[in-house]
Amino acid sequence: MNSNHLLLEEPIRMASILEPSKPSFFPAMTKIVGTLGPKSRSVEIISDCLKAGMSVARFDFSWGDIEFHQETLENLKTAVKSIRKLCAIMLDTGGPELQVVNKTEHPISLEADTKVILTPDQDKPATSNLLPINYHGLSKAVKKGDTIFIGQYLFTGNETTSVWLEVDEVCSEDVVCLIKNSATLSGTLYTLHVSQIRIDMPTLTDKDKEVISIWGVQNNIDILSLSYTRHAEDIRHARSFLSKLGELNQTQIFAKIENIEGLTHFDEILQEADGIIFSRGNLGIDLPPEKVFLFQKAAVYKCNMMGKPAVVTRVVDSMTDNLRPTRAEATDVANAVLDGSDAILLGAETLRGLYPVETVSTVGKICAEAEKVFNQDLYFKKTVKNVGEPMSHLESIASSAVRAAIKVKASAIICFTSSGRAARLIAKYRPTMPVISVVIPRLKTNQLRWTFSGAFEARQSLIVRGLFPMLADPRHPAESKSGSNESVLKVALDHGKASGVIKPHDRVVVCQKLGDASVVKILELED
Repeated sequence: MNSNHLLLEEPIRMASILEPSKPSFFPAMTKIVGTLGPKSRSVEIISDCLKAGMSVARFDFSWGDIEFHQETLENLKTAVKSIRKLCAIMLDTGGPELQVVNKTEHPISLEADTKVILTPDQDKPATSNLLPINYHGLSKAVKKGDTIFIGQYLFTGNETTSVWLEVDEVCSEDVVCLIKNSATLSGTLYTLHVSQIRIDMPTLTDKDKEVISIWGVQNNIDILSLSYTRHAEDIRHARSFLSKLGELNQTQIFAKIENIEGLTHFDEILQEADGIIFSRGNLGIDLPPEKVFLFQKAAVYKCNMMGKPAVVTRVVDSMTDNLRPTRAEATDVANAVLDGSDAILLGAETLRGLYPVETVSTVGKICAEAEKVFNQDLYFKKTVKNVGEPMSHLESIASSAVRAAIKVKASAIICFTSSGRAARLIAKYRPTMPVISVVIPRLKTNQLRWTFSGAFEARQSLIVRGLFPMLADPRHPAESKSGSNESVLKVALDHGKASGVIKPHDRVVVCQKLGDASVVKILELED
């Protein structure tokens, strides 16, 4: 497990704590995933979230129908065009989520030290003594003494809307439980989680497949967040399914680790997945609280060494109802950045929170401050050591570009790429300056029509720390025999200048392919 990723130059830092944070076009190198929902679906709010630093929009299909999410997505498209800022689309599957069904919609009061029956008979009304659930196999999965958790808002830890149950006995398909704490549940659906017990349901459900086949195909989703990933086979199955859906064969799959089973098979899942999302709310129920941080640090480190994005969830829950995070939450965000996380995922905070824009802005500012004291030198050495020798051609070029940029104090690294792989490798070494990824489209044909690739690759890099993509003019080739891509380079430099990253007399490192050779060069800019 990694450690000592903090570099504190004490005399400088103590003085700089009092300095106000400087506004920037790139608020932070660490990316922010915002979940769009009832409180964050208008064009105005989405535009403000994008300006504040959101680079990936998450659509959570554990609730809401296709029509609702489509309306929200249309607003996102309008906002993207309006402020001219790329945004990736993430579809989060419902997965094998167990739920309590309250068709009456009346609040249900549960009293500590009394008993409640969980039944798969959904025709029965929910009461204080009987809770219908959407799973017939619970009685076969649990035994006396097992812990069951029911939460209204997906494990926020708010004990007024969540309840702990202990299995007392199993009667046919019903499970009788002892209530451990008093709580009042309101609404129609609550999530049910059985601690450290395998639920025999497919990871990609029939409902998930229907949503992906309709909404996913219609909107060319960039990232699929596979909820409750438990085995590498889950990723392979999802990839096989996507491969039959036209353009979705380019969609990246992020494994969402939510329970002990996923944690146990983490290494094999990481090999198959394009990225990892650590669902800490659910993990916090399956794992003892004192173990959650250990898993986060160890797992994020493994993601870093493989160059795959690591996304951390449940960081500023209190901002769902408050304008400021707690001190512990602010520190948690900073520690996620120092651990090496690529992105912070905001769920309830933007989905139904009162302050979605302020939440994105606040998290971005905390990330930016943490990045200033990230020990890049130590991280770089560990990454190079982990890669070993001999390095691959691309890995050598990427690490050399980062080393050169740091040595000459470059303000940015510009990388020409068509697949996005070279840019992601550069970002893997966590340079202290932004990596402007110039994605140069390639012309493709299916014998019926011409299409350009590149848009998927550009948007997918929006979840990678330090990577800022721009789409190049398709008339310019990805590889230049003459030695320069000068016009594309000028566009990239102008983009950097417009965003305030590149200034006159700055040095810039350029990584590009010339014929069969890859070249790293240092430019010193004039006025």
